[in-house]
Amino acid sequence: MNTPEQVRIADILGQHRDTLLAEWLRLHLPIALRRGLAMEGEIREQFSAFLNIFLDTLPTTETFDSSRPEWEPVRAFLADMSAHRARQGYTPLETATFVFSFKEPLYARLREAYSHNPAELAQVSWQVNLLLDGFGLYTTDVFQKSREAIIARQQEELLELSTPVVQLWENVLALPLIGTLDSARTQVVMESLLQKIVDTGASLAIIDITGVPTVDTLVAQHLLKTVAAARLMGADCIISGIRPQIAQTIVHLGVDLTNVITKSTLADAFVIALQRIGATIITPKATA
Repeated sequence: MNTPEQVRIADILGQHRDTLLAEWLRLHLPIALRRGLAMEGEIREQFSAFLNIFLDTLPTTETFDSSRPEWEPVRAFLADMSAHRARQGYTPLETATFVFSFKEPLYARLREAYSHNPAELAQVSWQVNLLLDGFGLYTTDVFQKSREAIIARQQEELLELSTPVVQLWENVLALPLIGTLDSARTQVVMESLLQKIVDTGASLAIIDITGVPTVDTLVAQHLLKTVAAARLMGADCIISGIRPQIAQTIVHLGVDLTNVITKSTLADAFVIALQRIGATIITPKATA
């Protein structure tokens, strides 16, 4: 059975709903609008919706523990709001302030209602404070997870953009690599190359590592895996961009590239590729 305390607080806040909302907006609206990340109408709608859900849930629960199932409607609203603000570009502090700025107008209503009983006011204020602190921390947690998801998705998109597979000639593809080649990027490289082989039916692919700063055992193994996967799809690979220091490193590491054609430049690799597909290279004679 609901305790009178939650019911009474909900009744107090409900009687002063409009005043409560107006004071809350006065405190938080300048923060929410400061960087022009949202329209005023959207923010007012968020505040009004939260207040409705909060006042509807409060008299139905016997606990001020924000993690309890009874408070799920409020947490669900805050989760959506926090994720939305993460996408809009708000900071964690600006997002948590949505809840924390609710304290001042709420306490003002409680002080008026419990002015005759300071001890009860202190007890109620402490319980409500713990409840709102829990919600505020929850928004920060959801915001952080949402930002991490956004960053991870952006990293995946950057990986895809940084591994373009281009068709140099009929049956000849080129995959220029720039930057560090780790396991995650190797997977993207492999998928992009294999998909392009399927789409074009190419029989040769040039993997250019001119832009790869260092080659260690792990990078060499990643390259060999990509070459092996391409062969399974019916395409041979040529690795270009083998600089003297990279050649020395590969020999020192004992990496076996004897079954792979390697060239120092992309141009040299392209010449070999054209020869492999039977194309004839004709150099125009200089005119007198």
